[in-house]
Amino acid sequence: MIERATLTFRDAGPDDAEWIARLLSDEGYPAGATDIVRRLERYVERECPVRIAESSGERAGFVACQVIPRFEHDDHVVRVMALVVDPGVRGRGVGAALMAEAEAIAVGIDAAFLEVTAGHHRPGARRLFEAAGYDASLTSYLRKRR
Repeated sequence: MIERATLTFRDAGPDDAEWIARLLSDEGYPAGATDIVRRLERYVERECPVRIAESSGERAGFVACQVIPRFEHDDHVVRVMALVVDPGVRGRGVGAALMAEAEAIAVGIDAAFLEVTAGHHRPGARRLFEAAGYDASLTSYLRKRR
């Protein structure tokens, strides 16, 4: 059984691709293992961490962070691009632990901010982020499809 206190974190690798693809597909973002391997390579090239939470070798969730240099200041922002907890272990603090890992990444590079987006169709994710101190009223997010 996975408990938050027993979680450890490691970098994601190609052996995790099938599992990550399944989690993303279950969340409505269809992907295959080869897609994920390619994305992991791209993240490694750009020094953007993808971390796996696990306990006793059992994967529990992952977080993918993008490190963005700011132009108006000489620092960085870390943005959580994806955070998914395995459905079998939800409600056990894994999501909060993954957010804490993202915060540790941001602290480790002395980032000015840590950002996360959550769609209105994911109220559980929004509650997780707000419980961790993220303020949805501070930003406006606009998007245009190409």
